[in-house]
This record gives sequence, structure tokens and C-alpha cells, in this order.
Amino acid sequence: MNYAVTQARQSPPGPDKFCVGAVLANGTTGEILSTGYSIELPGYMEGDSGSTHAEQCCFIKIAQARGLPAVRAEEHIVDILPENTVLYTTMEPCNARLSGNRTCCDRIVALKERLKTVYVGIREPNTFIVGNDGKGRLESEGVGFEMVDGAHDLCYEAAMNGHEMKGK
Repeated sequence: MNYAVTQARQSPPGPDKFCVGAVLANGTTGEILSTGYSIELPGYMEGDSGSTHAEQCCFIKIAQARGLPAVRAEEHIVDILPENTVLYTTMEPCNARLSGNRTCCDRIVALKERLKTVYVGIREPNTFIVGNDGKGRLESEGVGFEMVDGAHDLCYEAAMNGHEMKGK
């Protein structure tokens, strides 16, 4: 999770987004397959009028490395991922997007044959989307959802970069 926080800190700060980092790994060997952070890649890569999310960037980067299409990358990479792929993300994957674009939960569910567990630093605050409940969505689809003990403060601090913090 610490490496995912390092990724989140690379995301450009802003008051209208969270800075999120993600690491896709082989859950058996620990090999890092891909990393990503919010707005790492331009949204137009998928005809996405919004910004790319950290998890989405992980999937696009694996597709690109293998010469596969970046559009709906998760549909193209499912067969090349290890059987026990896991995802570490500093914030609960989105289950709704204000832009109306495909959610990270939709992308993860498309990979559930290989992506078995999502490890999460913090639940999504109700700042932009109220009641995101990515946890409920993933668990209902058979994808494991595990909160990482001791990661909350680091993940929250990284996520809120660019937000005015009360009391400061």
C-alpha cells in the first residue's frame, strides 16, 4: 500500500478531484504488473471526457505494453493477467462517476476472473459522490474487498492534496 501512496502523490492536486494511486500485482509472487495515479493518462485515450482514474491507468498501461487496445483495456487484458491478480488502491474504487463514464468497479468486475482481491486504504469520502459503495458492488460481484490496517492516514493525506483542509 505504501507504493500505491507514492503513486497517489504523483497525481496533480486539485479541489475538484482526489489524488489516488493504484498498484496491480501478482498476488502469488508479489510481482508488480502496473501502477497508476489519477490523471496520469489523458482521458481522450478512451474517448473519456473525464479524467483517467488510477485503476483505469493501471489497466491501460498493461494493454499498451502488450500492444493491445487502450479503449476498454480491461476487456483486452483479462486473459493475460495472472490467475491471482490483486489491486492495491489508496481509495475505494468508484461505483459512480459524475462524467457518466465507465466506473472503476465496472472495470474491475470485467477482470474478476483474474483479479481476485482489491486492497483499499480508505473508503471514498462523500465529497463528490454520496454513497459510492464500491465495496458493496465488488463484494456482490465476487471480488474480495479488504481494508488495509494502518493505511488510513497516509491514504487520506495523499487523497486530499489540493483540498482546503478545515482547521489549517
